[in-house]
Amino acid sequence: MGQIIDIKSDSSLSNFPERPLSMHPKKFALWLFICTVIMIFGALTSAFIVRKADGNWLEFELPVLLWVNTIIILFSSATLQWSYFSAKRDNINNLKIGIAITFFLGILFVIGQFYAWKELVSMGVYFGGSSSNPSGSFIYVLTGLHALHLVSGIIFLLFVLVASFQYKVHSKNMVRIEMCATYWHFLDFLWIYLFGFLILNN
Repeated sequence: MGQIIDIKSDSSLSNFPERPLSMHPKKFALWLFICTVIMIFGALTSAFIVRKADGNWLEFELPVLLWVNTIIILFSSATLQWSYFSAKRDNINNLKIGIAITFFLGILFVIGQFYAWKELVSMGVYFGGSSSNPSGSFIYVLTGLHALHLVSGIIFLLFVLVASFQYKVHSKNMVRIEMCATYWHFLDFLWIYLFGFLILNN
């Protein structure tokens, strides 16, 4: 009969130190979520190309506000990165200012998207219904879904901003600002991808 080893009582095994996780669990969960979002938008842009190839595709100019929004979101990434560096240097005042500016720019972006949709409606580009065209519906879905994720980023910013006023964000506690910056920069790059995709394929 083979010998059964009691792992709990085996002192030789207990001498091995526990291997620490290479990534914070919350950061790991965030990256899983980001991968999910990438797959969703990858599927949507692929469906866009396939549907366009079938014909009956309305060609129209993209609203000028989308260009303005692109500048806004790029600038917002710069201000959030400034906040991140400020947190590493324990410059709490600049941290608060940077997050507040990013928060404001995020809201400005969402408002800009709303007026861009109004501009599409004025051009006769609608979402759904018998009078709509698939090209218009795709524009609303892609930009609307991105705006929805950006709203979640704005809420994230608000939590980090509150935490910064409570002095819970500093060089010794960077998890919140690191996760926030990662998600916000991802949304920035996602928008650049979507906007470039629409320019090339609309």
